[in-house]
Amino acid sequence: MAQTSKKFIIWFKDIRLKDVPKVGGKTAALGEMYANLTKRNINIPDGFAITAGAYRYFLRETGLDREIKTLLAGLKTSNLKDLQRRGKAVRELIVRAELPADLKREIRAAYRKLERKYGKNVDTAVRSSATAEDLPGVSFAGQHETFLNVSGADEVLLATKRCIASLFKDRAISYRADKGFAHSDVALSVGVQKMVRSDLAASGVIFTIDTETGFDKVVVVNASWGLGEMVVQGKVLPDEFVVFKPTLAQGFKAVIAQNLGKKTVKLVYADSPRRSSHGGGGGTRKVAVSARDQNRFCLTEDEVLTLARWSVVIEEHFSKLHKREQPMDIEWAKDGKSGELFIVQARPETVHAMESKKIYREYRLADKVLRQAQDKILAEGVAVGTKIGVGKARVIQSVRSIGAFKPGEVLVTEVTDPDWEPIMKIAAAIVTDKGGRTSHAAIVSRELGIPCIVGAGNATRKLKTGQVITVDCSGGETGHVYQGKLPFEIKEHHLDKLPKPKVKIMVNIGAPDEAFKNHYLPVNGVGLGRLEFIIASHIKIHPNALLEYQKLKTENFKLKTATERLERQKLIRKIDELTPGYKDKIKFYVDELAEGIAKIAAAFYPREVIIRFSDFKTNEYRKLVGGELYEPVEENPMLGWRGASRYYDSKFEKAFGLEVKALRRVREKFGLTNVVPMVPFCRTPEEGRKVIAVMEKYGLHPHKSVDIRINPRLNQRQSASNNPRQSAPNPRESALQIYVMCEIPSNILLADEFLDVFDGMSIGSNDLTQLVLGLDRDSGTVSHIANENDPAVRKMIAEVIAKCRTRKKYSGICGQAPSDYPDFAAFLIKQGIESISLNPDTVIKTILRLAKSRLP
Repeated sequence: MAQTSKKFIIWFKDIRLKDVPKVGGKTAALGEMYANLTKRNINIPDGFAITAGAYRYFLRETGLDREIKTLLAGLKTSNLKDLQRRGKAVRELIVRAELPADLKREIRAAYRKLERKYGKNVDTAVRSSATAEDLPGVSFAGQHETFLNVSGADEVLLATKRCIASLFKDRAISYRADKGFAHSDVALSVGVQKMVRSDLAASGVIFTIDTETGFDKVVVVNASWGLGEMVVQGKVLPDEFVVFKPTLAQGFKAVIAQNLGKKTVKLVYADSPRRSSHGGGGGTRKVAVSARDQNRFCLTEDEVLTLARWSVVIEEHFSKLHKREQPMDIEWAKDGKSGELFIVQARPETVHAMESKKIYREYRLADKVLRQAQDKILAEGVAVGTKIGVGKARVIQSVRSIGAFKPGEVLVTEVTDPDWEPIMKIAAAIVTDKGGRTSHAAIVSRELGIPCIVGAGNATRKLKTGQVITVDCSGGETGHVYQGKLPFEIKEHHLDKLPKPKVKIMVNIGAPDEAFKNHYLPVNGVGLGRLEFIIASHIKIHPNALLEYQKLKTENFKLKTATERLERQKLIRKIDELTPGYKDKIKFYVDELAEGIAKIAAAFYPREVIIRFSDFKTNEYRKLVGGELYEPVEENPMLGWRGASRYYDSKFEKAFGLEVKALRRVREKFGLTNVVPMVPFCRTPEEGRKVIAVMEKYGLHPHKSVDIRINPRLNQRQSASNNPRQSAPNPRESALQIYVMCEIPSNILLADEFLDVFDGMSIGSNDLTQLVLGLDRDSGTVSHIANENDPAVRKMIAEVIAKCRTRKKYSGICGQAPSDYPDFAAFLIKQGIESISLNPDTVIKTILRLAKSRLP
């Protein structure tokens, strides 16, 4: 029976999302974008689809449909050896079969038409596109084949058959069975698309949501050199850029974080058929990445912003089609010849898109368990998800050995690909040596809801088969593998059923990694974000050592002894190791601080986020790399050179200036005007004035507003608060406020004078208790006396709250007391405090407790 070309071939311009039954999910999304979004200046390479009708026609005309049905009859996917045997037999049948003559003619004609647009022997990507693929709730990611750099009509025909055969790869057969799809119900279309010469530049993946936490106000761009398969396969740890959608829409350059990846290999065009990936013309091969390229980012800031803007447009378009918010998983490529960026694929993000926004499940190890387990850490890497898993390790070096894997074990391997899926779905957790957040192991683990650690480096060497381990992804960006079975708890929070408290509830955020994870909390903002966590965990170097980096290198030759010179060389090497890609070491410090602040501010935007300037004591600063060169030894650092006293001191002013520059960047470049700086341990009003003078010297001026330029083409819905029940400051009207910590009796005794200098006070109940009661909190001998409930402490706190209310200035508390003592929180509310800031794990239980208390 003759077929028309329309049934065999459909061009991208004629494809819409509704055409999934004809061209599969992948190509339907491509056509939808090509037809609608190229008009909005989004670059998408042209191409055509060989339809699902053509697939069925091929199987019917050759009799393959009957043979495949017979081969797969009675298959139980749990029998891995039988699955592998039958799958291989089906694939070999398809590749050996001859395409019908009329179908071959239509494919050749379509390829010639593509040649007329792009040139003779145009290089193409030939991609599988299943009719059940990329639908919300299912993901066939990586199951079916893609062939790159396919040139010539004959090679396109061969790649087409191989794509069809990949519908019967082991994982694809298993996945369909698990999801309830009959093998005959799923057809395969093949998309043929002009290649982008990213082998000469870079490519990667974009998510319009943070895949680990479900935080939907960011675009996450991953990038690596060469063709994109290395990123998806987890063979490299890509560069990562995080862009904040709400302030991007306001015209800011909102790349709030960027992390240099480990890009040691790349995929490029093969220079001969013998060296190609599929043995025919064209193809690809792996090559090493130069040292220079390993230590620089694949994309410029402007390129990241362009990709982010395109991604927001794509997300909006598909959200309208689905009639609900639809985060997207997008693939992009940069052409090394033209320098242009292109979008080459897009699909729905299938994990967080289907989750209930009203229920949050929190996995956590108890603090006591964590402290005791620090010496039991066996491996660590990038955490995927926020769960915890326990089981016996099973180290598997090759997919050929997956038959030994047992349900409930922890899979430990170098890297996974679609052939590993049959055992991944029965694993308690997964740990891989290689890969990043967009690797195969990460994508599948998210979909399956299994805790996973990727990029662990040497897990296959450190972990032993049969060893009981705990895989913990609940603590932020870094996941840990612990020896033994550690007890953990799962808390389920019904956010829509929480009562509204009689006071603003805020949250204390330590490390920036905690921010996105806790974005769901029903709070009015952040009462305390600490720069010390960023400095200690992400920077690790004393700021003066970075300011004087060149001087340290020069002085090295002037040191008198060989020992001194050796120690200086070690210091310089350590600084270089911690600052890869940065010739300007000062820029590294500012960038890292700004990114840490921005993550916290973005997670709770536009609600107020109070960021405290660094409050390290001298003994803590000495522990940083190079710290001993700049810090004195003090008998009692708690009462020594700390807080405000450092900021205007000539020995530290430039270092404080870097903190000011970082905060200025967050507000003025990223547009996060919800950030409020706070000065700690300010002994006198005069010190406060000196600190503000230094802030002004480095560009931060009290009550100065930030200019916002709205970009009408970008989504403004993203500016909405995560929790519309609660009031939030309008960033358009948000001029710079500066608060001071209230933690010294002088802050209360001279409250009026301090409030003449600052816009509000946040009570640090820990230090205030020490100084009111004359205690040293590090002394075990008198620590039993330290209690914020002491009448003298309460009297001081009541006095300062009353003073702030009289002056109509902010009053809050960010100390530990409200988290530890239920009656203390009630006392604060009775005194009229404006906000109470709690540790993340106590927010919900404190809200419930306050709702039950009898407050006026």
